[in-house]
Amino acid sequence: MQIHGVDHVEFYVGDAQQAAFYLCTAFGFRVSGQGGPETGLEGARSLLLSQGGVRLLLTTGLDSRHPATEYVRRHGDGVGVIAMGVDDVQESFTTLTGRGAPALEEPRTLEANGATVRTAVVAGFGDVTHRLVERHGNAEEFLPGLIDLIAPDVEEGEHLFSVVDHAAVLVPAGELGPTVDYYRDVFGFDNIFQEFIEVGDQAMDSKVVQSESGKVTFTIIEPVTSRRAGQIDDFLARHGGAGVQHLALLTDDIVSAVQTLEGRGVRFLKAPSSYYDELENRLGEPDLRTADLRETNVLVDQDHWGQVFQIFAQSMHVRRTYFFEVIDRHGARTFGSGNVKALYEAVEREKANV
Repeated sequence: MQIHGVDHVEFYVGDAQQAAFYLCTAFGFRVSGQGGPETGLEGARSLLLSQGGVRLLLTTGLDSRHPATEYVRRHGDGVGVIAMGVDDVQESFTTLTGRGAPALEEPRTLEANGATVRTAVVAGFGDVTHRLVERHGNAEEFLPGLIDLIAPDVEEGEHLFSVVDHAAVLVPAGELGPTVDYYRDVFGFDNIFQEFIEVGDQAMDSKVVQSESGKVTFTIIEPVTSRRAGQIDDFLARHGGAGVQHLALLTDDIVSAVQTLEGRGVRFLKAPSSYYDELENRLGEPDLRTADLRETNVLVDQDHWGQVFQIFAQSMHVRRTYFFEVIDRHGARTFGSGNVKALYEAVEREKANV
């Protein structure tokens, strides 16, 4: 079974048009497809957003039977499906279910406009599922027979982001080990990194699992209950259980991307000035100018392979749960664990000012 990467991410939302307006206006996505009962999509209405290699499907349930309806009722807007590209859906589905993955949707074939797309769905973590996607023929098609494509804009779209770098997954205490085991034993992921993180009198355990291709990565985090309840506990309570805290979108020019996004009203978490005062003593001279990092509040860390630059947007979710990360890799393969303390201190400051 070969997993190529993240084919798309489906958000379950209360109002797909409203969510699309924000993501298009602020983050530069373009609407590239739409679906509903009139296109063969039963019980829901969806908008497909695209930018670079990132595809986001925004789905609103139209009746109580659609999983988006129950998801939004329980969690509010959030990631409901992380779809993975595979070579052979039938073989992958048989392998995964044979290893213990609960089957949610049997393999089916969608065909139209010179494209053949096969899909199946298995369980993931919490209420998040995984759609397996096998594609042949017309690469422009998405889910033929369900989502109608929209002619591209005359103006060339933006290219702030190229792919989904990783997803941060928060799970209740005691579920980190079983969740990691599930992705390792069932999906064949490797546990590539782990860390115990202390932030003041809060603490959390984290492990990173990654597909053999290196293109699907989940950072999985659980709270440490022997310490004071903190931001992980807040997410789990407000979200109503395990879920995706953020998606990291990969860019090749983070300073320019952040300046563009801020110009459109996207707000990011602020790092303390002392972070940049000590930066060169901690890491040496970074690849990007310290003055630019300070101005944009971009954080930097490094590993054996290079440096990673990242910044976290403030949550626009009514429950203050889900948010986006922007990440720029200069060779680094890990996830900026040295920046976690700065991130959580920034979140604490934001909470104090609400």
